[in-house]
Amino acid sequence: MLGPVIHIELGKDNPITLRFQLRDTPLAQYWLKKWHCSRPYPLDDPARFYGFNSVIEEVARAEQEIKQCIDTINAFKPIIERQFTTVHDQDCLNYMHNIFEKYHGLLDQQHHDFWQQAPESVRRALSRLNVSVHRCETAVAPPQPRMVCTWYGLPKTDTLSIAEMQQYGELAPAFGTLCFCYVEIGKTLEDLTHDLDNYIADDAFKPFNFYSVDFVVRFVDTDPATIKNKLQTMEKYYQQHWQFFNDRKLSNFNDPRLLPLRFPFADLIPDRPNSLLLELIRQNQYVNKVYIQ
Repeated sequence: MLGPVIHIELGKDNPITLRFQLRDTPLAQYWLKKWHCSRPYPLDDPARFYGFNSVIEEVARAEQEIKQCIDTINAFKPIIERQFTTVHDQDCLNYMHNIFEKYHGLLDQQHHDFWQQAPESVRRALSRLNVSVHRCETAVAPPQPRMVCTWYGLPKTDTLSIAEMQQYGELAPAFGTLCFCYVEIGKTLEDLTHDLDNYIADDAFKPFNFYSVDFVVRFVDTDPATIKNKLQTMEKYYQQHWQFFNDRKLSNFNDPRLLPLRFPFADLIPDRPNSLLLELIRQNQYVNKVYIQ
């Protein structure tokens, strides 16, 4: 017997509804339990869509958002000394991400004086600086249409075991698969390999560990050759920095905490061609509500 269906309503004027069938796996049950705990918490950013517009539009939006964050933060206290110029400057983006990590703090560790003293609007801007950095990185990458839903303030206290990661993790989920969102504050091996980050602190390397109700839906089918190339690049970086990872008891590249695994728990129920669906989502990049029936 099929289980509950997740409904995601998109758009304001002529909304569309996407439906996702929960899988019969422990991961689906974990998500369902977190869903029932999320009711008091608001949806963080209903317009968190990536890769549905033209490159020019994506770049313009990314630059506008990150500049707004920087202006809001520096108006309170000028902690960002470096000027943002372009989404193509990865070193600058790494610097901005480090500002976020330093002054926001790691997962549920908001102890910095800046965070403690900042008004809510500045805290929000600092939190969004992280999202804005990733939006900039996405804007110049090959198109990977996706949407992300996060719930503001919901504590992240639950973890997946290594065995569960090994059993249920997927390198290339199919078009429209609902997966757990990476909720750590830090970077995975995949991120480090891509970013070549010279600013990240030792404790900001964070493999996938915690999960929450937060999820991501990727509307793309991944080419096996792309995954193969990614793994080869990541393994090269890993070998070059083997001592760093070995010190953290990650002495095997095939450890599921290092691989670029996604953790799916529901699948899109198709009711229209993928090309039409992508166009409809492009026209409705706003999450009205998420509910289960």
